[in-house]
Amino acid sequence: MSDNCERDPRETQFALTRRELIKGVIAAGAVSSTAYLFRGSIRNAFASAPGSVERLITLNVNGQQRRVDVMKQETLAMTLRYKLGLTGTKLGCDRAECGCCTVLIDDVPHYSCSILTHSTRGKKITTVEGLAAEDGTLHPVQQGIVEKQGFQCAFCMSGFIMATVGYLKVNANPTREELAHGISGNLCRCQDYSKILDALMHGAELSRKVTHA
Repeated sequence: MSDNCERDPRETQFALTRRELIKGVIAAGAVSSTAYLFRGSIRNAFASAPGSVERLITLNVNGQQRRVDVMKQETLAMTLRYKLGLTGTKLGCDRAECGCCTVLIDDVPHYSCSILTHSTRGKKITTVEGLAAEDGTLHPVQQGIVEKQGFQCAFCMSGFIMATVGYLKVNANPTREELAHGISGNLCRCQDYSKILDALMHGAELSRKVTHA
């Protein structure tokens, strides 16, 4: 074949297409890289935007600063039990009806199953594990329950204890009726309320003795 013969148009078409393909890949890579960097800058901007929620937060639990990874929709009960291992806080109904999950937040009883963990930052959280003294001495309300054997299965016990400790902070010398009303947000599956109140009233009495000692 003569050197002066024209090349097959199909070869020219293929060569051009291949070159265009290579250039296109390079161009696409540049665009993708730019888009990736741009996306990263947006993500960083949103991370510090007003109203955004940090995942890693610090909580004041039982007098200790605890660093924990928390989802924005996570409840305090879930965080205490499954992130911090404080299983004294029980989950019963999980809808703010039974009181098993009661903890103190700034000395006020709250259902921890209905409190978002993020909302408790900067506040003092106390669970049943945090009531005893450093030397192991039980809180007077805990001691009262031990002495009077106030519960049967005791699943609801920690919630009753925390509700009582919180109530005694505003009424240190309640009548039996006043204490019953003050902790009425807590339910017992065994329904032995009379014995529970006997034990909690004894705990209130022990608390007053400690206060005036």
